[in-house]
Amino acid sequence: MTKTLQNISQWLATYTSAFIIAIAVFAFFVPQTFSWVVGYTQTAILGIIMLTMGLTLTTQDFKILASRPFDIFLGSVAQYTIMPGIAWLLTRLFHLDESLAIGIILVGCCPGGVSSNIMSFLCKGDVAFSVGMTTASTLLAPFVTPFLVFLLADKSVNVDTIGMFINILIVTILPVVVGFSLNLKLGKKSYFPTLRSLMPGTSVICLACIVGGVIFSVHDHLISNGWALFLLTFGVVFCHNSLGYAIGYLVGKVFRFGTAQKRTVSIEVGMQNAGLATNLATNFFVATNPLAVVPCAISCAWHSISGTILAGLFMKFEKKEIAKE
Repeated sequence: MTKTLQNISQWLATYTSAFIIAIAVFAFFVPQTFSWVVGYTQTAILGIIMLTMGLTLTTQDFKILASRPFDIFLGSVAQYTIMPGIAWLLTRLFHLDESLAIGIILVGCCPGGVSSNIMSFLCKGDVAFSVGMTTASTLLAPFVTPFLVFLLADKSVNVDTIGMFINILIVTILPVVVGFSLNLKLGKKSYFPTLRSLMPGTSVICLACIVGGVIFSVHDHLISNGWALFLLTFGVVFCHNSLGYAIGYLVGKVFRFGTAQKRTVSIEVGMQNAGLATNLATNFFVATNPLAVVPCAISCAWHSISGTILAGLFMKFEKKEIAKE
């Protein structure tokens, strides 16, 4: 039974994109299936995702933060300047209405996505650096994310920065701390490596539930507004994500990082914790701006897909370079 669960977890981690797309399509045609993923349930599910991240962290990961302060600092600065800046510019370029603008700004102001570590591993990036960047940006999120959202969106909406700070603290930092503490205390137990091996699959299933829940909540809006709304929002999400990858790689190049580090910065900057953005949109904006969750939901699915594609392109390029030698 355990071996079967491990195989399922590995399969979900390998085919994250396909699974998320399948769930998104299913949720669109049968939205009531995910009617339970709302409110505190959605918050709890996001907490589980962050808990799975915490369970994979070790003291070695925090030593990385101490041993490579400049790299981590540079990565965090890139994370919290490039993506929020691009999001703000795209809202102006595409003349987005208030709700959609809030959604894409929320995605841009969130920390790096948990699955970015998996993508860095797949493309032979610097996994330790990836974990360090994700950890640092997550730890900074309760302070930086509310401030950036207030700075970029408060001209037109009232942002509850204190409430957002508390929410991020509860759904990100607390579960990560609990997971890390369990890993520290139980890491040497014989059963714990098996438990950790189930975490990637658990994280993917939870992310799929969040995507399904968001599609349920915006289903009627999508139907009433037609394909025009979806295509516009996807176009903005695509540009936001792609420019994040490109500029992130350029940052690594400017600072003369190695190939593995450049790939990691690219992925870390481009992939956001869209699940957290979804939760924030639902808790703080959906009452007055119901479409704010649409860019977040699309980002949840697309970032996983594009991350897998980019990792594959990096590996394809490396094979070509090896063949030339």
